[in-house]
Amino acid sequence: MQIDPYILTFSAATVLVTIWMGFWSARRSKTASDFYVAGRSVSVGWNASAISGEYLSAASFMGVAGMVMAVGYDALWYPVCYACGYLFLLLFIAGPLRRFGAYTVPDLAEGRFDSPLFRKIAVVFVLFIGFFYTMPQMKGAGTTLAYIFPGLPYWAGVVLVGAVITLNVALGGMKGITLVQAFQYWAKMFAISVPIFVLMAVFGHYGQHLQANDRAAAQYFVPTAEKNASFEAAVELGRKQLPEKAPTDSAWLSPFGPLTTKAAKAAGITGDDAKPYSLLYTYSLIIALVCGTAGLPHILVRFYTNPDGVAAKRTTMWVMILIGIFYVFPPVFGVMGRNLFPELYSGIGAKGTDKIVLELPRLLNEKYAPLGSILSGITCAGAFAAFMSTFSGLLVSMTGAMAHDVYGRMLNPKATGAQRMRAFKIAAVGVGAVAILLGTLVEPLQINFMVGQAFAIAAASYFPLLFMCAWWRNLTMKGAATGMLTGGLLAVLAISLTSFSDLALATDKTAPFFEVFRPLNDFWAQNPLLRILCEQPAIWAVPLAITLMIIVSKATKKEVPPDIRMKMLVLHAPEKLGLKQEYIQEHQPGH
Repeated sequence: MQIDPYILTFSAATVLVTIWMGFWSARRSKTASDFYVAGRSVSVGWNASAISGEYLSAASFMGVAGMVMAVGYDALWYPVCYACGYLFLLLFIAGPLRRFGAYTVPDLAEGRFDSPLFRKIAVVFVLFIGFFYTMPQMKGAGTTLAYIFPGLPYWAGVVLVGAVITLNVALGGMKGITLVQAFQYWAKMFAISVPIFVLMAVFGHYGQHLQANDRAAAQYFVPTAEKNASFEAAVELGRKQLPEKAPTDSAWLSPFGPLTTKAAKAAGITGDDAKPYSLLYTYSLIIALVCGTAGLPHILVRFYTNPDGVAAKRTTMWVMILIGIFYVFPPVFGVMGRNLFPELYSGIGAKGTDKIVLELPRLLNEKYAPLGSILSGITCAGAFAAFMSTFSGLLVSMTGAMAHDVYGRMLNPKATGAQRMRAFKIAAVGVGAVAILLGTLVEPLQINFMVGQAFAIAAASYFPLLFMCAWWRNLTMKGAATGMLTGGLLAVLAISLTSFSDLALATDKTAPFFEVFRPLNDFWAQNPLLRILCEQPAIWAVPLAITLMIIVSKATKKEVPPDIRMKMLVLHAPEKLGLKQEYIQEHQPGH
Protein backbone atom coordinates (compact mmCIF):
# COMPACT_ATOMS: atom_id res chain seq x y z
CA MET A 1 0.00 0.00 0.00
CA GLN A 2 1.33 3.43 -0.94
CA ILE A 3 1.27 6.51 1.26
CA ASP A 4 -2.11 8.21 0.89
CA PRO A 5 -1.55 11.97 0.38
CA TYR A 6 -4.83 12.93 2.05
CA ILE A 7 -4.08 10.89 5.17
CA LEU A 8 -0.54 12.26 5.31
CA THR A 9 -1.75 15.87 4.87
CA PHE A 10 -4.38 15.78 7.63
CA SER A 11 -2.05 13.98 10.05
CA ALA A 12 0.87 16.31 9.36
CA ALA A 13 -1.40 19.35 9.76
CA THR A 14 -2.49 18.13 13.21
CA VAL A 15 1.09 17.61 14.35
CA LEU A 16 2.25 20.98 12.98
CA VAL A 17 -0.68 22.87 14.54
CA THR A 18 0.04 21.14 17.87
CA ILE A 19 3.71 22.14 17.71
CA TRP A 20 2.86 25.71 16.70
CA MET A 21 0.33 26.07 19.51
CA GLY A 22 2.90 24.66 21.92
CA PHE A 23 5.50 27.24 20.89
CA TRP A 24 2.92 30.05 20.96
CA SER A 25 1.68 29.08 24.42
CA ALA A 26 5.23 28.58 25.70
CA ARG A 27 5.92 32.28 25.29
CA ARG A 28 3.16 32.94 27.82
CA SER A 29 4.62 30.55 30.44
CA LYS A 30 6.71 32.91 32.59
CA THR A 31 6.62 31.47 36.11
CA ALA A 32 6.84 28.13 37.88
CA SER A 33 3.10 28.45 38.62
CA ASP A 34 2.45 28.65 34.87
CA PHE A 35 4.42 25.46 34.29
CA TYR A 36 2.78 23.45 37.09
CA VAL A 37 -0.83 24.73 37.32
CA ALA A 38 -1.21 27.26 34.46
CA GLY A 39 -1.25 30.13 36.93
CA ARG A 40 -4.55 28.83 38.45
CA SER A 41 -6.37 30.98 35.93
CA VAL A 42 -8.04 28.53 33.53
CA SER A 43 -11.77 29.17 33.00
CA VAL A 44 -14.42 26.46 33.35
CA GLY A 45 -15.02 26.19 29.60
CA TRP A 46 -11.37 25.96 28.64
CA ASN A 47 -10.56 23.57 31.48
CA ALA A 48 -13.50 21.26 30.73
CA SER A 49 -12.40 21.05 27.09
CA ALA A 50 -8.76 20.55 28.13
CA ILE A 51 -9.59 17.81 30.67
CA SER A 52 -11.80 16.07 28.11
CA GLY A 53 -9.04 16.34 25.52
CA GLU A 54 -6.53 14.95 28.00
CA TYR A 55 -8.82 12.14 29.18
CA LEU A 56 -9.96 10.95 25.73
CA SER A 57 -6.79 9.08 24.96
CA ALA A 58 -5.82 6.54 22.35
CA ALA A 59 -7.84 4.06 24.44
CA SER A 60 -10.98 6.12 23.88
CA PHE A 61 -10.42 7.08 20.25
CA MET A 62 -8.95 3.81 18.94
CA GLY A 63 -9.05 1.28 21.75
CA VAL A 64 -12.80 1.25 22.50
CA ALA A 65 -13.68 0.65 18.85
CA GLY A 66 -10.93 -1.96 18.51
CA MET A 67 -11.99 -3.83 21.64
CA VAL A 68 -15.70 -3.79 20.74
CA MET A 69 -14.82 -5.23 17.36
CA ALA A 70 -12.42 -7.78 18.87
CA VAL A 71 -14.47 -9.12 21.79
CA GLY A 72 -17.99 -7.72 21.45
CA TYR A 73 -20.48 -6.19 23.76
CA ASP A 74 -18.93 -6.96 27.12
CA ALA A 75 -16.26 -4.38 26.17
CA LEU A 76 -18.89 -1.62 26.43
CA TRP A 77 -18.19 -1.45 30.16
CA TYR A 78 -15.09 0.55 29.27
CA PRO A 79 -16.72 3.65 27.73
CA VAL A 80 -19.62 3.55 30.21
CA CYS A 81 -17.35 3.47 33.25
CA TYR A 82 -14.84 5.92 31.80
CA ALA A 83 -17.64 8.50 31.85
CA CYS A 84 -19.19 7.37 35.17
CA GLY A 85 -15.88 7.86 36.97
CA TYR A 86 -16.33 11.60 36.75
CA LEU A 87 -19.48 11.34 38.87
CA PHE A 88 -17.28 10.13 41.73
CA LEU A 89 -14.91 13.00 41.09
CA LEU A 90 -17.77 15.49 41.09
CA LEU A 91 -19.36 14.22 44.30
CA PHE A 92 -16.35 13.47 46.47
CA ILE A 93 -13.03 14.85 45.28
CA ALA A 94 -13.02 17.80 42.82
CA GLY A 95 -14.03 20.56 45.24
CA PRO A 96 -11.91 19.55 48.27
CA LEU A 97 -8.89 18.88 46.08
CA ARG A 98 -8.91 22.36 44.57
CA ARG A 99 -9.63 24.14 47.86
CA PHE A 100 -6.44 22.72 49.34
CA GLY A 101 -4.50 24.73 46.76
CA ALA A 102 -1.53 22.48 45.98
CA TYR A 103 0.43 21.90 42.77
CA THR A 104 0.48 18.09 42.78
CA VAL A 105 -1.17 15.18 44.60
CA PRO A 106 2.05 14.60 46.63
CA ASP A 107 1.59 18.21 47.85
CA LEU A 108 -1.79 17.17 49.26
CA ALA A 109 -0.26 14.03 50.77
CA GLU A 110 2.39 16.04 52.63
CA GLY A 111 0.17 18.96 53.61
CA ARG A 112 -2.73 16.86 54.92
CA PHE A 113 -0.44 14.94 57.31
CA ASP A 114 2.50 17.35 57.83
CA SER A 115 4.78 14.57 56.58
CA PRO A 116 7.57 15.10 54.01
CA LEU A 117 8.05 11.30 54.04
CA PHE A 118 4.55 10.76 52.70
CA ARG A 119 5.34 13.05 49.77
CA LYS A 120 8.10 10.65 48.72
CA ILE A 121 5.73 7.69 48.87
CA ALA A 122 3.08 9.52 46.84
CA VAL A 123 5.61 10.48 44.15
CA VAL A 124 6.31 6.81 43.48
CA PHE A 125 2.68 6.19 42.51
CA VAL A 126 2.53 9.22 40.24
CA LEU A 127 5.30 7.56 38.25
CA PHE A 128 3.84 4.03 38.45
CA ILE A 129 0.41 5.10 37.21
CA GLY A 130 1.86 7.53 34.68
CA PHE A 131 4.16 5.03 33.00
CA PHE A 132 1.45 2.35 32.88
CA TYR A 133 -0.80 4.92 31.19
CA THR A 134 1.82 6.18 28.71
CA MET A 135 2.37 2.72 27.25
CA PRO A 136 -1.04 2.48 25.51
CA GLN A 137 -0.62 6.04 24.21
CA MET A 138 2.66 4.98 22.62
CA LYS A 139 0.94 1.89 21.20
CA GLY A 140 -1.59 4.22 19.56
CA ALA A 141 1.23 6.36 18.16
CA GLY A 142 3.10 3.39 16.70
CA THR A 143 -0.09 1.91 15.22
CA THR A 144 -1.12 5.18 13.55
CA LEU A 145 2.32 5.96 12.09
CA ALA A 146 2.62 2.39 10.77
CA TYR A 147 -0.75 2.87 9.03
CA ILE A 148 0.17 6.23 7.50
CA PHE A 149 3.61 5.05 6.36
CA PRO A 150 3.29 1.40 5.27
CA GLY A 151 6.50 -0.42 6.06
CA LEU A 152 7.52 1.97 8.85
CA PRO A 153 8.54 -0.03 11.95
CA TYR A 154 6.23 0.23 14.93
CA TRP A 155 9.01 1.54 17.18
CA ALA A 156 9.78 4.41 14.79
CA GLY A 157 6.28 5.84 15.22
CA VAL A 158 6.62 5.61 19.00
CA VAL A 159 9.94 7.47 18.97
CA LEU A 160 8.77 10.19 16.56
CA VAL A 161 5.51 11.06 18.34
CA GLY A 162 7.08 10.71 21.79
CA ALA A 163 9.83 13.16 20.85
CA VAL A 164 7.35 15.77 19.53
CA ILE A 165 5.19 15.66 22.66
CA THR A 166 8.20 15.75 24.97
CA LEU A 167 9.37 18.90 23.19
CA ASN A 168 5.94 20.52 23.62
CA VAL A 169 5.81 19.82 27.34
CA ALA A 170 9.40 20.89 27.98
CA LEU A 171 8.71 24.22 26.26
CA GLY A 172 5.49 25.30 27.95
CA GLY A 173 4.49 23.03 30.85
CA MET A 174 0.84 23.06 31.96
CA LYS A 175 0.01 26.49 30.55
CA GLY A 176 1.59 25.52 27.25
CA ILE A 177 -0.53 22.38 26.81
CA THR A 178 -3.88 23.67 28.14
CA LEU A 179 -4.82 25.47 24.92
CA VAL A 180 -3.51 22.55 22.86
CA GLN A 181 -5.60 19.99 24.77
CA ALA A 182 -8.77 22.10 24.58
CA PHE A 183 -8.35 22.39 20.82
CA GLN A 184 -7.64 18.66 20.55
CA TYR A 185 -10.92 17.69 22.24
CA TRP A 186 -12.95 19.41 19.55
CA ALA A 187 -10.67 18.01 16.85
CA LYS A 188 -11.29 14.49 18.21
CA MET A 189 -15.03 15.08 18.48
CA PHE A 190 -15.16 16.12 14.82
CA ALA A 191 -12.87 13.28 13.72
CA ILE A 192 -14.89 10.54 15.45
CA SER A 193 -18.40 11.74 14.59
CA VAL A 194 -18.33 12.98 10.98
CA PRO A 195 -16.96 9.72 9.47
CA ILE A 196 -19.61 7.71 11.36
CA PHE A 197 -22.47 9.73 9.88
CA VAL A 198 -21.05 9.36 6.38
CA LEU A 199 -20.40 5.61 6.79
CA MET A 200 -23.93 4.98 8.08
CA ALA A 201 -25.40 6.97 5.19
CA VAL A 202 -23.54 4.75 2.69
CA PHE A 203 -23.37 1.31 4.36
CA GLY A 204 -26.44 1.27 6.60
CA HIS A 205 -27.27 2.34 10.13
CA TYR A 206 -26.11 0.84 13.41
CA GLY A 207 -29.16 -1.41 13.91
CA GLN A 208 -28.71 -3.03 10.50
CA HIS A 209 -25.09 -3.86 11.22
CA LEU A 210 -26.03 -5.31 14.56
CA GLN A 211 -28.66 -7.52 12.95
CA ALA A 212 -26.16 -8.76 10.41
CA ASN A 213 -24.31 -10.44 13.26
CA ASP A 214 -27.19 -12.58 14.42
CA ARG A 215 -30.62 -13.22 12.90
CA ALA A 216 -32.06 -13.69 16.39
CA ALA A 217 -30.98 -10.15 17.34
CA ALA A 218 -33.27 -8.61 14.71
CA GLN A 219 -36.35 -8.90 16.94
CA TYR A 220 -34.85 -6.49 19.47
CA PHE A 221 -34.07 -3.70 17.03
CA VAL A 222 -36.64 -3.81 14.21
CA PRO A 223 -40.45 -3.55 14.35
CA THR A 224 -42.11 -6.86 13.46
CA ALA A 225 -43.55 -5.68 10.13
CA GLU A 226 -40.11 -4.58 8.94
CA LYS A 227 -38.11 -7.40 10.45
CA ASN A 228 -37.39 -9.58 7.42
CA ALA A 229 -36.81 -6.77 4.95
CA SER A 230 -34.48 -4.92 7.32
CA PHE A 231 -32.47 -8.02 8.08
CA GLU A 232 -31.97 -8.77 4.40
CA ALA A 233 -30.83 -5.19 3.89
CA ALA A 234 -28.30 -5.63 6.68
CA VAL A 235 -26.94 -8.82 5.12
CA GLU A 236 -26.52 -7.00 1.82
CA LEU A 237 -24.11 -4.56 3.43
CA GLY A 238 -21.37 -6.74 2.04
CA ARG A 239 -20.34 -8.60 5.18
CA LYS A 240 -17.38 -10.82 4.42
CA GLN A 241 -16.48 -14.23 5.78
CA LEU A 242 -15.21 -13.97 9.36
CA PRO A 243 -11.71 -15.40 9.90
CA GLU A 244 -11.08 -18.16 12.43
CA LYS A 245 -9.70 -15.73 15.01
CA ALA A 246 -12.98 -13.78 15.12
CA PRO A 247 -15.42 -14.65 17.93
CA THR A 248 -18.65 -16.32 16.91
CA ASP A 249 -21.81 -14.24 16.56
CA SER A 250 -23.34 -15.63 19.75
CA ALA A 251 -20.18 -14.96 21.78
CA TRP A 252 -19.70 -11.49 20.28
CA LEU A 253 -23.25 -10.41 21.15
CA SER A 254 -23.21 -11.94 24.64
CA PRO A 255 -22.84 -9.74 27.75
CA PHE A 256 -20.40 -12.42 28.90
CA GLY A 257 -18.21 -12.49 25.82
CA PRO A 258 -14.58 -13.28 25.02
CA LEU A 259 -13.25 -10.54 27.30
CA THR A 260 -14.79 -11.68 30.57
CA THR A 261 -14.77 -15.44 29.85
CA LYS A 262 -11.13 -15.60 28.72
CA ALA A 263 -9.79 -17.04 31.98
CA ALA A 264 -12.62 -19.57 32.31
CA LYS A 265 -12.23 -20.79 28.72
CA ALA A 266 -8.49 -21.27 29.19
CA ALA A 267 -9.39 -23.59 32.08
CA GLY A 268 -11.94 -25.46 29.96
CA ILE A 269 -14.94 -23.98 31.79
CA THR A 270 -17.86 -23.05 29.52
CA GLY A 271 -21.59 -22.34 29.58
CA ASP A 272 -23.32 -21.46 32.84
CA ASP A 273 -20.30 -22.62 34.84
CA ALA A 274 -18.29 -19.72 33.39
CA LYS A 275 -20.79 -17.00 34.38
CA PRO A 276 -19.57 -16.55 37.99
CA TYR A 277 -16.06 -15.91 36.64
CA SER A 278 -17.44 -13.44 34.11
CA LEU A 279 -19.40 -11.59 36.78
CA LEU A 280 -16.32 -11.35 38.99
CA TYR A 281 -14.27 -9.97 36.09
CA THR A 282 -17.01 -7.48 35.20
CA TYR A 283 -17.50 -6.15 38.74
CA SER A 284 -13.77 -5.77 39.25
CA LEU A 285 -13.43 -3.95 35.92
CA ILE A 286 -16.26 -1.54 36.90
CA ILE A 287 -14.58 -0.76 40.24
CA ALA A 288 -11.22 -0.22 38.53
CA LEU A 289 -12.57 2.17 35.89
CA VAL A 290 -14.91 4.20 38.13
CA CYS A 291 -12.56 4.52 41.10
CA GLY A 292 -9.47 4.70 38.89
CA THR A 293 -10.77 7.82 37.14
CA ALA A 294 -10.84 9.53 40.54
CA GLY A 295 -7.22 8.53 41.15
CA LEU A 296 -5.44 9.49 37.92
CA PRO A 297 -2.70 12.04 38.73
CA HIS A 298 -2.76 13.74 35.32
CA ILE A 299 -6.52 14.35 35.68
CA LEU A 300 -6.39 15.37 39.34
CA VAL A 301 -3.67 17.98 38.78
CA ARG A 302 -6.01 19.69 36.30
CA PHE A 303 -8.31 20.75 39.14
CA TYR A 304 -5.48 22.81 40.63
CA THR A 305 -5.65 25.02 37.54
CA ASN A 306 -9.19 26.19 38.38
CA PRO A 307 -9.55 29.49 40.25
CA ASP A 308 -11.56 27.86 43.08
CA GLY A 309 -13.50 24.77 44.23
CA VAL A 310 -16.81 25.91 42.73
CA ALA A 311 -15.16 26.23 39.33
CA ALA A 312 -13.63 22.77 39.81
CA LYS A 313 -17.08 21.23 40.37
CA ARG A 314 -18.60 23.04 37.39
CA THR A 315 -15.68 21.88 35.28
CA THR A 316 -16.29 18.26 36.29
CA MET A 317 -19.96 18.47 35.35
CA TRP A 318 -19.12 19.77 31.88
CA VAL A 319 -16.45 17.11 31.44
CA MET A 320 -19.07 14.39 32.05
CA ILE A 321 -21.25 15.90 29.35
CA LEU A 322 -18.43 16.32 26.81
CA ILE A 323 -16.95 12.84 27.18
CA GLY A 324 -20.39 11.21 27.41
CA ILE A 325 -21.26 12.58 23.97
CA PHE A 326 -17.93 11.43 22.57
CA TYR A 327 -18.33 7.82 23.76
CA VAL A 328 -21.46 7.34 21.66
CA PHE A 329 -19.36 7.01 18.51
CA PRO A 330 -16.36 4.62 18.98
CA PRO A 331 -18.50 1.50 19.62
CA VAL A 332 -20.31 2.12 16.31
CA PHE A 333 -16.94 1.84 14.53
CA GLY A 334 -16.41 -1.54 16.23
CA VAL A 335 -19.83 -2.88 15.20
CA MET A 336 -19.47 -1.74 11.58
CA GLY A 337 -15.89 -2.97 11.42
CA ARG A 338 -16.93 -6.53 12.26
CA ASN A 339 -19.15 -6.60 9.18
CA LEU A 340 -17.17 -4.50 6.74
CA PHE A 341 -13.50 -5.07 7.66
CA PRO A 342 -13.17 -8.53 9.28
CA GLU A 343 -9.66 -8.94 7.82
CA LEU A 344 -8.33 -7.08 10.87
CA TYR A 345 -9.16 -10.07 13.07
CA SER A 346 -6.20 -11.84 11.49
CA GLY A 347 -3.78 -9.00 12.28
CA ILE A 348 -1.63 -8.75 15.38
CA GLY A 349 -0.16 -5.81 17.22
CA ALA A 350 -0.26 -2.60 15.19
CA LYS A 351 -2.07 -4.42 12.34
CA GLY A 352 -5.02 -5.68 14.41
CA THR A 353 -8.46 -4.37 15.37
CA ASP A 354 -7.02 -1.34 17.20
CA LYS A 355 -6.71 0.41 13.83
CA ILE A 356 -10.34 -0.06 12.70
CA VAL A 357 -11.08 3.65 13.25
CA LEU A 358 -8.29 4.47 10.82
CA GLU A 359 -9.06 1.83 8.21
CA LEU A 360 -12.86 1.74 7.97
CA PRO A 361 -13.43 5.10 6.18
CA ARG A 362 -11.19 3.97 3.30
CA LEU A 363 -13.93 1.58 2.15
CA LEU A 364 -15.71 4.64 0.77
CA ASN A 365 -13.01 4.95 -1.88
CA GLU A 366 -14.57 2.03 -3.77
CA LYS A 367 -17.50 4.23 -4.79
CA TYR A 368 -16.72 7.76 -3.66
CA ALA A 369 -12.98 8.31 -4.07
CA PRO A 370 -11.27 10.29 -2.61
CA LEU A 371 -13.91 10.75 0.14
CA GLY A 372 -12.68 7.66 1.95
CA SER A 373 -9.10 8.90 2.04
CA ILE A 374 -10.21 12.32 3.28
CA LEU A 375 -12.27 10.81 6.10
CA SER A 376 -9.48 8.38 6.95
CA GLY A 377 -7.13 11.35 7.10
CA ILE A 378 -9.53 13.05 9.51
CA THR A 379 -9.64 10.00 11.80
CA CYS A 380 -5.84 9.77 11.69
CA ALA A 381 -5.68 13.42 12.70
CA GLY A 382 -8.07 12.62 15.57
CA ALA A 383 -5.89 9.69 16.63
CA PHE A 384 -2.87 11.99 16.73
CA ALA A 385 -4.83 14.46 18.83
CA ALA A 386 -5.88 11.61 21.15
CA PHE A 387 -2.53 10.17 22.10
CA MET A 388 -0.70 13.50 21.92
CA SER A 389 -3.07 15.29 24.33
CA THR A 390 -3.13 12.45 26.87
CA PHE A 391 0.61 11.85 26.72
CA SER A 392 1.12 15.60 27.22
CA GLY A 393 -0.97 15.53 30.40
CA LEU A 394 0.76 12.41 31.70
CA LEU A 395 4.14 13.92 31.00
CA VAL A 396 3.23 17.12 32.86
CA SER A 397 2.04 15.19 35.92
CA MET A 398 5.10 12.93 36.02
CA THR A 399 7.49 15.78 35.26
CA GLY A 400 5.83 17.89 37.94
CA ALA A 401 6.40 15.08 40.43
CA MET A 402 10.08 14.89 39.54
CA ALA A 403 10.78 18.63 39.25
CA HIS A 404 8.50 20.01 41.97
CA ASP A 405 8.27 17.17 44.49
CA VAL A 406 11.66 15.47 44.14
CA TYR A 407 13.89 18.41 43.14
CA GLY A 408 12.07 21.47 44.50
CA ARG A 409 10.82 19.96 47.76
CA MET A 410 13.39 17.27 48.60
CA LEU A 411 16.74 17.81 46.89
CA ASN A 412 16.84 21.61 46.75
CA PRO A 413 14.12 23.21 48.90
CA LYS A 414 15.68 26.66 48.42
CA ALA A 415 15.54 26.48 44.63
CA THR A 416 14.48 29.65 42.86
CA GLY A 417 11.63 29.74 40.36
CA ALA A 418 14.11 29.79 37.48
CA GLN A 419 15.90 26.71 38.83
CA ARG A 420 12.65 24.80 39.18
CA MET A 421 11.61 25.73 35.65
CA ARG A 422 14.94 24.41 34.38
CA ALA A 423 14.46 21.23 36.43
CA PHE A 424 11.00 20.83 34.86
CA LYS A 425 12.44 20.93 31.35
CA ILE A 426 15.21 18.45 32.14
CA ALA A 427 12.80 16.10 33.90
CA ALA A 428 10.40 16.28 30.91
CA VAL A 429 13.12 15.00 28.58
CA GLY A 430 14.12 12.20 30.98
CA VAL A 431 10.57 11.02 31.69
CA GLY A 432 9.69 11.24 27.97
CA ALA A 433 12.67 9.04 27.06
CA VAL A 434 11.63 6.33 29.55
CA ALA A 435 8.02 6.44 28.31
CA ILE A 436 9.19 6.02 24.70
CA LEU A 437 11.34 3.02 25.66
CA LEU A 438 8.44 1.30 27.47
CA GLY A 439 6.12 2.05 24.56
CA THR A 440 8.30 0.08 22.15
CA LEU A 441 7.73 -3.12 24.20
CA VAL A 442 3.91 -3.31 24.28
CA GLU A 443 2.90 -3.71 20.63
CA PRO A 444 1.16 -7.12 21.19
CA LEU A 445 -1.15 -5.80 23.94
CA GLN A 446 -4.51 -4.14 23.29
CA ILE A 447 -4.65 -0.40 23.95
CA ASN A 448 -7.81 -0.51 26.05
CA PHE A 449 -6.57 -3.47 28.08
CA MET A 450 -3.42 -1.58 29.13
CA VAL A 451 -5.41 1.52 30.09
CA GLY A 452 -7.71 -0.62 32.24
CA GLN A 453 -4.65 -1.84 34.13
CA ALA A 454 -3.46 1.73 34.76
CA PHE A 455 -6.92 2.52 36.13
CA ALA A 456 -6.76 -0.49 38.45
CA ILE A 457 -3.47 0.73 39.95
CA ALA A 458 -4.90 4.25 40.41
CA ALA A 459 -8.04 2.80 42.01
CA ALA A 460 -6.01 0.76 44.51
CA SER A 461 -3.63 3.57 45.51
CA TYR A 462 -4.65 7.19 44.90
CA PHE A 463 -8.42 6.80 45.06
CA PRO A 464 -8.46 5.45 48.66
CA LEU A 465 -5.92 8.11 49.65
CA LEU A 466 -7.90 11.04 48.22
CA PHE A 467 -11.29 9.77 49.35
CA MET A 468 -10.19 9.10 52.92
CA CYS A 469 -8.09 12.29 53.14
CA ALA A 470 -11.06 14.41 52.17
CA TRP A 471 -13.78 12.68 54.21
CA TRP A 472 -12.27 11.04 57.33
CA ARG A 473 -10.60 13.37 59.79
CA ASN A 474 -9.08 10.54 61.89
CA LEU A 475 -6.89 9.27 59.07
CA THR A 476 -3.21 9.25 60.08
CA MET A 477 -0.13 9.34 57.91
CA LYS A 478 0.82 5.77 58.82
CA GLY A 479 -2.69 4.54 58.04
CA ALA A 480 -2.82 6.35 54.69
CA ALA A 481 0.69 5.22 53.70
CA THR A 482 0.07 1.59 54.69
CA GLY A 483 -3.18 1.36 52.74
CA MET A 484 -1.89 3.15 49.65
CA LEU A 485 1.39 1.24 49.50
CA THR A 486 -0.15 -2.18 50.14
CA GLY A 487 -3.08 -1.78 47.75
CA GLY A 488 -1.06 -0.05 45.04
CA LEU A 489 2.01 -2.29 45.08
CA LEU A 490 -0.01 -5.50 45.21
CA ALA A 491 -2.07 -4.25 42.24
CA VAL A 492 1.13 -3.44 40.30
CA LEU A 493 2.57 -6.88 41.08
CA ALA A 494 -0.62 -8.75 40.12
CA ILE A 495 -1.11 -6.81 36.89
CA SER A 496 2.55 -7.20 35.89
CA LEU A 497 2.39 -10.98 36.27
CA THR A 498 -0.57 -11.33 33.90
CA SER A 499 0.84 -8.83 31.39
CA PHE A 500 4.27 -10.45 31.34
CA SER A 501 2.76 -13.92 30.85
CA ASP A 502 0.71 -12.57 27.91
CA LEU A 503 3.78 -10.92 26.37
CA ALA A 504 5.66 -14.22 26.64
CA LEU A 505 3.13 -15.72 24.19
CA ALA A 506 3.51 -12.92 21.65
CA THR A 507 4.75 -13.73 18.17
CA ASP A 508 6.99 -10.69 17.78
CA LYS A 509 10.47 -9.75 18.97
CA THR A 510 9.32 -8.77 22.47
CA ALA A 511 8.50 -12.36 23.50
CA PRO A 512 12.10 -13.42 24.36
CA PHE A 513 12.31 -10.66 26.99
CA PHE A 514 9.45 -12.28 28.92
CA GLU A 515 10.20 -15.96 28.26
CA VAL A 516 10.72 -16.63 31.97
CA PHE A 517 7.03 -15.86 32.59
CA ARG A 518 5.72 -18.36 30.00
CA PRO A 519 5.06 -21.15 32.56
CA LEU A 520 2.62 -18.83 34.31
CA ASN A 521 0.13 -19.42 31.48
CA ASP A 522 -0.19 -23.08 32.50
CA PHE A 523 -0.75 -21.95 36.10
CA TRP A 524 -3.48 -19.52 35.00
CA ALA A 525 -5.21 -22.28 33.02
CA GLN A 526 -5.40 -24.40 36.17
CA ASN A 527 -6.44 -21.47 38.39
CA PRO A 528 -8.82 -19.20 36.45
CA LEU A 529 -10.00 -17.44 39.62
CA LEU A 530 -6.47 -16.32 40.46
CA ARG A 531 -5.99 -15.18 36.86
CA ILE A 532 -9.03 -12.89 37.09
CA LEU A 533 -8.04 -11.54 40.52
CA CYS A 534 -4.57 -10.71 39.19
CA GLU A 535 -5.65 -9.29 35.84
CA GLN A 536 -8.42 -7.20 37.47
CA PRO A 537 -7.28 -6.64 41.08
CA ALA A 538 -9.52 -3.66 41.94
CA ILE A 539 -12.26 -5.81 43.50
CA TRP A 540 -9.93 -6.83 46.33
CA ALA A 541 -7.20 -4.17 46.26
CA VAL A 542 -9.50 -1.16 46.80
CA PRO A 543 -11.32 -2.60 49.88
CA LEU A 544 -7.97 -3.84 51.20
CA ALA A 545 -6.40 -0.37 50.96
CA ILE A 546 -9.35 1.35 52.67
CA THR A 547 -9.56 -1.32 55.40
CA LEU A 548 -5.85 -1.02 56.18
CA MET A 549 -6.16 2.76 56.35
CA ILE A 550 -8.92 2.46 58.94
CA ILE A 551 -7.24 -0.24 61.05
CA VAL A 552 -3.77 1.35 61.14
CA SER A 553 -5.23 4.85 61.72
CA LYS A 554 -7.20 3.61 64.72
CA ALA A 555 -4.05 1.96 66.07
CA THR A 556 -2.11 5.23 65.66
CA LYS A 557 -4.91 7.68 66.52
CA LYS A 558 -2.56 9.77 68.68
CA GLU A 559 -0.77 10.84 65.48
CA VAL A 560 -3.77 12.63 63.93
CA PRO A 561 -2.51 16.14 63.00
CA PRO A 562 -3.42 18.63 65.77
CA ASP A 563 -4.82 21.13 63.26
CA ILE A 564 -7.01 18.56 61.50
CA ARG A 565 -10.24 20.49 62.15
CA MET A 566 -8.88 23.54 60.35
CA LYS A 567 -7.67 21.39 57.46
CA MET A 568 -11.07 19.75 57.09
CA LEU A 569 -12.67 23.19 57.07
CA VAL A 570 -10.31 24.29 54.29
CA LEU A 571 -11.24 21.16 52.30
CA HIS A 572 -15.01 21.55 52.66
CA ALA A 573 -16.02 25.07 53.67
CA PRO A 574 -17.42 27.34 50.92
CA GLU A 575 -14.88 29.78 49.55
CA LYS A 576 -17.10 32.72 50.60
CA LEU A 577 -16.13 32.09 54.24
CA GLY A 578 -12.56 33.04 53.37
CA LEU A 579 -10.95 29.91 54.86
CA LYS A 580 -9.34 28.72 51.63
CA GLN A 581 -5.57 28.93 51.66
CA GLU A 582 -3.10 28.03 48.93
CA TYR A 583 -0.85 25.27 50.28
CA ILE A 584 1.83 26.27 47.79
CA GLN A 585 2.69 29.96 47.97
CA GLU A 586 4.67 31.13 44.96
CA HIS A 587 6.58 33.80 46.83
CA GLN A 588 7.91 31.48 49.54
CA PRO A 589 11.40 30.00 49.07
CA GLY A 590 11.39 26.39 48.06
CA HIS A 591 7.77 26.37 46.86
